[in-house]
Amino acid sequence: MFLHLGSGHSVRTKDIIAIFDYALLENGLSGRKIVSCLEDGEDSAKSAVLTDKAVYLSAISALTLKKRSSLNTFI
Repeated sequence: MFLHLGSGHSVRTKDIIAIFDYALLENGLSGRKIVSCLEDGEDSAKSAVLTDKAVYLSAISALTLKKRSSLNTFI
């Protein structure tokens, strides 16, 4: 299954290590490849999705992404 992060970006749910509130990580993201999933008009990230290859910044809240990632589509 894939998780849509906004702005046309999606990641496989099995590749996600963690979903964080971006405010908690603002100072600790150095040394990682960062992929922005923000629209051009948006100026602040609400969440960061950590995978083994990159950190994805999203304007969608961490709680919303967590709920979306745990939906069971095979009901």
